[in-house]
Amino acid sequence: MRYKAHDTFIAPAHARPQIWRLVLGILLICAVAVLWIIALFALVYLMAGVEGGPDWIARMSRADTPTSALLVIATLWGLGVGTLLVTPLLHKRSAWTLFGPLRPMRRQFLLAALVAAVLMAASALIPYSFQARPGLDHGLWLSFLPLSLVIILGQTGAEELFFRGYLQQQLAARFNTPLVWMLLPALLFGMAHYDPSSGSLVSWLIVSATGLFGLLAADLTARTGSIGAAWGFHFANNIAAILVLSMGGTLSGLALYTAPIGLTDASTFIPLLLRDMATTVVIWAAIRWTLTRHRS
Repeated sequence: MRYKAHDTFIAPAHARPQIWRLVLGILLICAVAVLWIIALFALVYLMAGVEGGPDWIARMSRADTPTSALLVIATLWGLGVGTLLVTPLLHKRSAWTLFGPLRPMRRQFLLAALVAAVLMAASALIPYSFQARPGLDHGLWLSFLPLSLVIILGQTGAEELFFRGYLQQQLAARFNTPLVWMLLPALLFGMAHYDPSSGSLVSWLIVSATGLFGLLAADLTARTGSIGAAWGFHFANNIAAILVLSMGGTLSGLALYTAPIGLTDASTFIPLLLRDMATTVVIWAAIRWTLTRHRS
């Protein structure tokens, strides 16, 4: 399969495609991401004091309150900061090249987010095997909504910049085959969500589900020549999973509703995960079709 728009998207990466630069770049980006987390923890201690700091760190480990959940999501911003810093430093090209053409990118983001939101809402009409429990009070949820959207926008943008921007561009500039530049970032994206505490079967299914999303996001990026569609898809997906219906006890502090199941409840969670994977494929196909109909 030939992606014409992808050739333009990866063109800036051809100047310095060496593998050693990519490996060093990944290490530097990870270092910046770790420093970002340390700085965020230091800020928490600064605001809460020495006595209150450990309590806030414990809250973040649960992420079952609005502020603690926002802080956890914000820890991932460092991945984007590192990517934006390392690209011009190590590859001598503008960080803007990671996004693709900005005007089409914005349009593709909005279209993908809209399509994903509509289809996710439609899929919610299909009955679940459980009764969702109320989460945040509606008024409190609305008060946190603007900041929540900004934080999730930054978090999903950070991941897209790294996986579909930096990794995909640099790998595609070095290797012609999609087996490398599509599959490798998708595999890394999936492994980044590995959670051994969920049990071996559930853990690997989560890796498979997120890896599948990474693969579909890579396809959207290659087809459109920007990270806009993948970012919009990712943004809408995380809004649904974090702000609307979340798994009980798993980053549930911002959700309107929670599912009364945990990741260790394999008999209930696995069918739900498989349903979500099927929905993801349907949404990807719909976004692809919509973008084909609305090409600039």
